[in-house]
Amino acid sequence: MDFVFTVNFIISAVFLLCYAYQFFYIPAAILKKEPPHKPEKKHRFAVLVSARNEEKVIGELIKSISAQTYGRENLRVFVIADNCTDSTARTARNCGAIVYKRFNLEKIGKGYALEELLGHIAKDYPRDFFDGFFVFDADNVLDENYIEEMNRTFCDGFDIITGYRNSKNYGGNWISAGYSLWFLRESRYLNHARFLLGNSCAVSGTGFFFSKKIAEECGGWPFHLLTEDIEFTVHNIIRGEKIGFCRNAVLYDEQPLSFRQSWRQRMRWAKGYLQVFGKYGGGLIKGIFRGDFSCFDMTMNIMPAVVLSVLCAVINLASSFAALFSGGSIVPVLVSVGEGVMNMYLTLFFIGAVTTITEWKQIHTSAFKKVFYAFTFPLFMFTYIPISVAAIFMKVEWKPIEHSIRISANEFKKSA
Repeated sequence: MDFVFTVNFIISAVFLLCYAYQFFYIPAAILKKEPPHKPEKKHRFAVLVSARNEEKVIGELIKSISAQTYGRENLRVFVIADNCTDSTARTARNCGAIVYKRFNLEKIGKGYALEELLGHIAKDYPRDFFDGFFVFDADNVLDENYIEEMNRTFCDGFDIITGYRNSKNYGGNWISAGYSLWFLRESRYLNHARFLLGNSCAVSGTGFFFSKKIAEECGGWPFHLLTEDIEFTVHNIIRGEKIGFCRNAVLYDEQPLSFRQSWRQRMRWAKGYLQVFGKYGGGLIKGIFRGDFSCFDMTMNIMPAVVLSVLCAVINLASSFAALFSGGSIVPVLVSVGEGVMNMYLTLFFIGAVTTITEWKQIHTSAFKKVFYAFTFPLFMFTYIPISVAAIFMKVEWKPIEHSIRISANEFKKSA
């Protein structure tokens, strides 16, 4: 069994080598101060929403946009009702949005819908009418100063910006809390730290901005992989674009509660990471050799964890079967696996606990649940291992996630 111990040791060492730098992000995010803003200028923005059967929640998103402290005359909300069979289009239109309908059962996914929506806007409005575009999901609601804060960061010179991603239903169960804590950690201890250290941030799912210049340079939205947000991020980082972060622009979105939905969603993410690396891996590696740390950072975020987790699982499983069939003892293998699992648990618990403590006021649930879900966070993250293995072999397609929590940002914060 020396081989098993050696392999597990090597894998642990590689994990440490790949991700140790992220622990230095923690003191940077806590201790380093943000630079002052540059003089502000008002810009005109288009808000883009791709929605599929979201009649239950899309109204609250549009209301939260209408309630922004940023001048309503400088905002227009565009919704593309994508293969809807409900009243999403009518609900959005009644709330003041400009709505387009899309029916295409061959090109399915948010990326195709955003591409078509930008095409409609380019056709119906002059080229210089909008200075930039926000992208939200229908289940989002925004703090009232969201767009005002993002505009400040845009005026600082960033053409792509992501905000602080919070959750509506942190206290739902260990699954929604796992998502929520990860996104809080990603906002504070990945993107915020990257921003303060002068590195590029990463767009994550929803709640981001890109300028007219980026839209023109990218040719609209030609990003159609299963994780179109990561594809957009990597494409622009390879081009040398630096993505900014706005900590004061807070968005709330709804996380899955059922393991079945969570499995399906994260399977798409895991497969999407593989797709992105397959398409852009060469460019990222070239960027690493050019000395671009952001290319290294993005590579670490989309590949090694998946590969190493799968490798570790396969080797330990194979060693267990070998020990059983050869008449040897499986105990040394189990001890090695147990030590590895405990080390991973403690590392993830540390990450979750630090995030819980520092973001305590941003977590809208009871004190007991805040503490309890810090302990279940590693268990949620462990479920990525079988998902990562399955994603390699299974065909994965984009499928919508059901949303149903109807509440405004102010009501949500008051009731928490």
